[in-house]
Amino acid sequence: MTDSTTRFSNRVENYIKYRPGYPIEVIGLLARECGLSKDSIIADVGSGTGILSEMFLRQGISVYGVEPNQDMRGAAERLLKNYPDFTSINGKAEATTLPDRGVDFVVVGQAFHWFDSRAALREFLRILKPRGWVVLIWNKRRLDSTPFLRAFEELLLEFGTDYEQVRHENVEKDIASFFAPEEFNLATFENLQELDFEGLKGRLLSASYTPAADHPDYQQMLDKTREIFLAHQQDDRVFVEYDTKVYFGHLQVKP
Repeated sequence: MTDSTTRFSNRVENYIKYRPGYPIEVIGLLARECGLSKDSIIADVGSGTGILSEMFLRQGISVYGVEPNQDMRGAAERLLKNYPDFTSINGKAEATTLPDRGVDFVVVGQAFHWFDSRAALREFLRILKPRGWVVLIWNKRRLDSTPFLRAFEELLLEFGTDYEQVRHENVEKDIASFFAPEEFNLATFENLQELDFEGLKGRLLSASYTPAADHPDYQQMLDKTREIFLAHQQDDRVFVEYDTKVYFGHLQVKP
């Protein structure tokens, strides 16, 4: 399996263009339940190209974007250069390089399944202020709510290089143990992507588990993707439905 800190290096441009954002309702949720405000300081760990960071920056909230992949980090630095409250950090979940007890929130978008959870737990406890919050967010693609999504899932199962091994659903059972007992919360929001064929192709190629251009299955995968698109498109569009899962709480202190 490719090193998690480098496996997205050849996916950056598609990641920027075609990965879904997060519902703005997440901001309201964290304001109500966790006291998020313009005075909060956030560490976005595994920040990638800055999709999640930008949602907070637009609210005037300071964000440290912690990202070990040089190409992803460089993209975020370029895309978020006009936000003075954004600080790019060359670090990882297990060693952020941030100072002790300096942030109010650790947020993680679509990346927790790449972490060494025990080492990340220790590091998050170190950088969080007392009673600080951890927020784990995923856009969880619906697999079978429409005929198109069923066909798309079958495509990934057929062509994905290590799709079943790296799917984030595999770690959901570990999430509850990451948080302190009885301080674990889950909220869910609907999210939707409307894509033409180029968008669907780009969304497919943004995933680290799909064949790259030099793979022998690459062209066959694209041909099958076009077949699926043509069979299910409406007005030259298909719709990718997500449930945005927001896990939030305080951390479990372990010996």
